[in-house]
Amino acid sequence: MNFRDPQINLYVENLERSRRFYEKLGFTVTFTAELGGAPVHHEMKLGTFTLGVATRESAREVHGLNPGLNAGCEIAVWTDDTDAAIAYILEHGGTLLSEAHDFLGRLRSGWVQDPDGNPIQIVSSK
Repeated sequence: MNFRDPQINLYVENLERSRRFYEKLGFTVTFTAELGGAPVHHEMKLGTFTLGVATRESAREVHGLNPGLNAGCEIAVWTDDTDAAIAYILEHGGTLLSEAHDFLGRLRSGWVQDPDGNPIQIVSSK
């Protein structure tokens, strides 16, 4: 058994809003799945990380899933300037969860959430 190429998929209410939000963070769409000619899933890359965003409706319709709101995981994104990155994200549809702060003596981190409430940790080395 060989497992490979992990990614995180988020279920969202508005696929295009989520795509635009993550593109502002530097993600690039590498694949789009459609149903009846309409996009229902985007895969996006940032470096070697793949993030999938899919409509909750398609998860129910295609896979019989009933996804709820995310409460148990987060996306962590490294940057050169946590404070500037958080300000940028807030200008582009994110919501502040935790102000930027120093920790472990060498890191600066803060949390935002995407338009669907998924938490994103923004972190940099000091």
